[in-house]
Amino acid sequence: MTSTRPVPPPARAALGADLVALLRSGATCYLATTMPDGSPQLTQTWVDVDATGEHVLINTVVGHQKARNVERDPRVSVAVSDPANPSRYHEIRGRVSRASTDGATEHIEVLAQRYLGAPYPWYGGRDQQRLLLTITPERLHSMG
Repeated sequence: MTSTRPVPPPARAALGADLVALLRSGATCYLATTMPDGSPQLTQTWVDVDATGEHVLINTVVGHQKARNVERDPRVSVAVSDPANPSRYHEIRGRVSRASTDGATEHIEVLAQRYLGAPYPWYGGRDQQRLLLTITPERLHSMG
C-alpha cells in the first residue's frame, strides 16, 4: 500500500548575522556533493551569501564535477571555518534550489576581488561558462 500523503517541504534554517559575515569575509569553504556512485566529492571553493542573507552562493563552471553532481542530486553540505580561529567552523546542509548562469560572470569578479584582491584570472580560460549555485540552508551545525 502506498501513501498519498504529501511530503512536507524541507525545513529552512536561518544563517544568522555572524555566519553571514563569515561567509562574506573570504573565509575558506568546502562544498560536499554526491558522486553518481553515492560517494562524497569535496571541493575547496569561494563562498558568498545572497543580498538577503538567506542563501549560500557558490560560483562554479558549467560541466565541472560539482555542477554535474548537484544537477543529479541537489543535496549539499558547506563547511566554512573562521580564519582568525580555525577550530571555529560552521556546517550548512541544504539543497541547491537554483543553478543559473545569469550574473555568474559578474559574481566571480566580485569573489576574485574578495579572495585575491584582483580581477579573476580565468584559470580555465575565458570560454568557460560560469554557473551560480544558490543553496537553501536546511540544517546548521556550529563548533567553537
